[in-house]
Amino acid sequence: MTRKVMIGGVAVGGGASVKIQSMNNTDTRDAKATLEQIARLKDAGCDITRVAVPDLEACEALKKITKDSPIPVVADIHFDYRLAIGAAENGAAKIRINPGNIGGPDKLRLVADCCKERGLPIRVGVNSGSIGRDILTKYGGVNADSMTESALQAVKLLEDQDFGDIVISIKSSSPKLTIDTYRILSKSCDYPLHLGVTEAGTVKEGTIKSAVGIGTLLAEGIGDTIRVSLTGDPVEEVYCAKSILRALGLRDEGITFISCPTCGRTQVPLIELAGKIEEKISRLPYNLKVAVMGCVVNGPGEARECDIGLAGGKDEFLLFEKGEPVRKIPADNAVDEFVKEVIRVGEERNKADRTV
Repeated sequence: MTRKVMIGGVAVGGGASVKIQSMNNTDTRDAKATLEQIARLKDAGCDITRVAVPDLEACEALKKITKDSPIPVVADIHFDYRLAIGAAENGAAKIRINPGNIGGPDKLRLVADCCKERGLPIRVGVNSGSIGRDILTKYGGVNADSMTESALQAVKLLEDQDFGDIVISIKSSSPKLTIDTYRILSKSCDYPLHLGVTEAGTVKEGTIKSAVGIGTLLAEGIGDTIRVSLTGDPVEEVYCAKSILRALGLRDEGITFISCPTCGRTQVPLIELAGKIEEKISRLPYNLKVAVMGCVVNGPGEARECDIGLAGGKDEFLLFEKGEPVRKIPADNAVDEFVKEVIRVGEERNKADRTV
């Protein structure tokens, strides 16, 4: 088990649940826009967010951002130790740096001492593009061994300053390299690990790469916090991260949606209907398993563990709950009727949970 680190009031590592992170893509100097996006991230299910701090103006804006943010804010710093210290003084819940490029041991000590005084962890962030030439030569290029040693060397720079409140991330745009590296790293230290496939791509391609890289490691018990890196609205990162956690049984918040791939028995426009239904229910605030199946031959049985579902017939659907038939719904009205039923079951579930 990894050691526990507190990021604001959020526990990471030490047996705590896997936490979801994202990163704002707003201009941090615009505190209003940044806070509006943080609110959206929080509503989507984000536990921790990170903001870029490229200059003193952004650092100053952190005062208002950290004061009003509903979730802990991590300050992302490159090169300038003064920005790291300023971010810590202005309310950041964690500082993200590469200890090797912050200005040397003396400057790193100032950052470490500042964070230690305030009880702030430091995330050591290294990626495949920041490995030193000596390590690349030693291991013959970018690979799991060179990436791991690069991360551990960076960590040692902080340990040499008597600082141990550390989270490690070491990312690659290759899911396989990410997997191989974290497997080695997890056996080399007990610091909490932040997982992610960096620069994964657009929402479509990035989701697949992230699910492969992050999902594989989480399935092996590796990883304490995750970020899905997508070229798009960061809220989509959070929804994707939640889906990965739900698929592995690591989080039960939200709708789990299943649907069959269809076959020659299908007599309803299942592909079109399933897409419309998923779009309407995927972000409803209910912890439900919902199924849309192509036929009544296997539908209710295969989806028996679901709370509610549809199984196609001839120009109609069979509505079922926990595998038991309820009533038939005409195909041309199936989407709206089924969404209403999902909301009904969700509200009943929430009401029952509140009375327990």
